[in-house]
Amino acid sequence: MFQKTSLQNGLRVLTQRMDGTNSVTVLILAGAGSRYETKEQNGISHFLEHMFFKGAKKYVNTKAVSEAIDAVGGDFNAFTGKEYAGYYVKVASEHIELAMDVLSDMLLHARFDAHEIDKERGVILEEFNMYQDTPMYQVGWDFERLLFGDQPLGWDQVGSKELIRSVTQNDFVKYKKALYTADNTIVSIVGKIDNRASVSLVEQYFDFNNDKKSSIWKPYQPYVSENRVHLTHKKTEQGHIVVGFYGYPETHKDHYALKVLSVLLGGNMSSRMFLNVREAKGLAYYIQTSTDDYADVGVISTRAGVDVNRCEEAVRAIVEEYRHAVTSDIPANEVKKAKDYLKGKLVLRLEDSEEYAHLLGKYELLHDMVKMPKEIIRGIEKVEVFDVIRVAKDLFKQENLRLATIGPFEDRAKFESSLDF
Repeated sequence: MFQKTSLQNGLRVLTQRMDGTNSVTVLILAGAGSRYETKEQNGISHFLEHMFFKGAKKYVNTKAVSEAIDAVGGDFNAFTGKEYAGYYVKVASEHIELAMDVLSDMLLHARFDAHEIDKERGVILEEFNMYQDTPMYQVGWDFERLLFGDQPLGWDQVGSKELIRSVTQNDFVKYKKALYTADNTIVSIVGKIDNRASVSLVEQYFDFNNDKKSSIWKPYQPYVSENRVHLTHKKTEQGHIVVGFYGYPETHKDHYALKVLSVLLGGNMSSRMFLNVREAKGLAYYIQTSTDDYADVGVISTRAGVDVNRCEEAVRAIVEEYRHAVTSDIPANEVKKAKDYLKGKLVLRLEDSEEYAHLLGKYELLHDMVKMPKEIIRGIEKVEVFDVIRVAKDLFKQENLRLATIGPFEDRAKFESSLDF
């Protein structure tokens, strides 16, 4: 049974009882990330996520936080995206109050100790370096920078070394005060719970003050650039590429049709990209087509790890699959398989209370609405062949085709020519 409750202070609480489990996930989502940052602040949301675990009023340091959860065999983690940040604890259901206690202490009473900040700079700088040395991660960020340009949606979450080295305790205090407010936060609780009792615990533990969100979400500004290729020269044994187009926002009427299209193109091991680019031509090790769905814009892209000596050939092969989706018929059986795949994966994902809590909280935070699994399945089931064809023709256009690549490459012109649609 699902229940949504809005508390007097503006905090929204989503609760969902799951039968067949003895666990519970308490997830906190807050509007934060690069879309709430200025250029000078880029990366502060991610750094702040780290600092929440460094000590508060009751759990005074990282050791105290981890010991409290480890003592009951629980899991805890956090993440920062471009549009929101999340913090969760997953425990056996009898320990739900402990989960509330730990999360509320860190979010309401974090101290941001200056000594801990200085220590964490080194940790995050190494995380920054890890991404720089992991091309299959970095190439995705390069691709979004190519699509969106120098604006919040085009910035990665880790930010710059300058911010990491210079951010202060006062910066954290101000940023937390601006965004970690009751009206900009969702508490999502899923598992073996009593809805009403769970809401009472939230009222008890998450005693926010009356501050309102004071930082502004930065909308996407349409970006047009003649530059179609982002090439990063790096000595690697494998070339890493992302080839794709602008997509749709998450609430677009053709959201599910685009999801179906992405699956039949490259969403699994029986997809066109996998069978034709990897298996038939031996051009890639990993290859996958997926969408990124933001509140006001989207992306559909194919990423692959390819032979450095056949990289341009791999790009052409991927582009050819995009072209076939526009110029050739898409069989009904392919669409059906893609729809069944999406529905099946959703069912499997939502057996995990953390995934279920994330689904509920994300839609409520970003769109002021709750989207239940049955509604998502109905949306997928409504997709017809002609919807998929229409979406392909709408999105797959030469002028919107972009490529990001990392590898031992220097000739941009070769990659430009491989994008002929």
